[in-house]
Amino acid sequence: MDILHLIEFIFTVIVGYTLSAMALPRISLVSFRLRLFDQIDGRKLHTAHIPRLGGIAFFPCITITVSLAIIFHNLWMDSNMLDMNLTNRLLSVFCCLFLLYLTGMMDDLISVRYRSKFMVQIVCGVLLVTSGFCLDNLHGLFGIGAIPYYIGAPFTVFIIVYILNAINLIDGIDGLASGLCGVAMLFYGVIFLMAYEYIYAILAFATLGVLVPFFYYNVFGDAKRGRKIFMGDTGSLTIGMMLCILSLKICRCFPEGTSDGLPNVFVLAYSPLIIPCFDVVRVYLHRVRNGKNPFLPDKNHIHHKLLAIGMRQRTVMITIVSVSVFFTLCNILLSTCISVTQLLLADILIWIAVNIWLTRKINRINKKL
Repeated sequence: MDILHLIEFIFTVIVGYTLSAMALPRISLVSFRLRLFDQIDGRKLHTAHIPRLGGIAFFPCITITVSLAIIFHNLWMDSNMLDMNLTNRLLSVFCCLFLLYLTGMMDDLISVRYRSKFMVQIVCGVLLVTSGFCLDNLHGLFGIGAIPYYIGAPFTVFIIVYILNAINLIDGIDGLASGLCGVAMLFYGVIFLMAYEYIYAILAFATLGVLVPFFYYNVFGDAKRGRKIFMGDTGSLTIGMMLCILSLKICRCFPEGTSDGLPNVFVLAYSPLIIPCFDVVRVYLHRVRNGKNPFLPDKNHIHHKLLAIGMRQRTVMITIVSVSVFFTLCNILLSTCISVTQLLLADILIWIAVNIWLTRKINRINKKL
């Protein structure tokens, strides 16, 4: 990467940051004037009136930033960044983001049934698959390499719906979803830079720039002064879709697999998403085992468990984000010397062991009370 590309990506982050920082205070002001607050109930951790429409800033800010970055590149380099295939894929990305943006906004304002949200997510998944984001190689996971289209297409749609809901459900405490997603965007952006996939690096860095001001308002904002805001479903669905697109693209950057001594491509794709993706499976199974509707909310997520053992909200957020970074780095290093299947099974076993330990610790605390 030369100095011109470095300037280009710094420009992308700065523009995304600036647009988001300008939009969020105004969204908060309108929310307070119209009294558009997140509902306070027994499941929620906050007790003050806080707007949940911060995610409204995400899609327009990301779209404007990416568009300006492409224009900047074309003028600076005197060449077109997008060929026909990239243009079609970028348009399909924006269509999916807009569909989820509208769905999330409706859910935040008037509530949308989970069945309707699933249908929109499936439609977005099909649109991405038809535009070329189909998973066609598992890169050695369970000994599987290339997979045919008739298997890869429905599996890709399932993965998209899975990741979207995982990101949506992990958004339970201040800074957690934005922190995890921000770290993932930084990681994916660097990978795409190394792979010379500049348009996807721009998508990652634009999203990162937009997330930084939101993280500040969400974590450090003062609710009493009207400076605190939540992302809501509008934000979590938008960011979740961006993570789907980037993780799927990483799996397709090296369709023939990686060389010896290099990290496994599948590990690069899934590692930043370990905590939300593992957590949603555990919560789903827990609800089914207890005879509850698996699609209705509860207080059994990993952040709820850490809060139950006495940790403060900000400590929980920092802990989970730090663990995610640790898992990601360890997986990348270990994937050069052990198989992706062994690594995934080890991750699952560690996750199960941690949750069993937390459950027992919570039970001991409850018995003392």
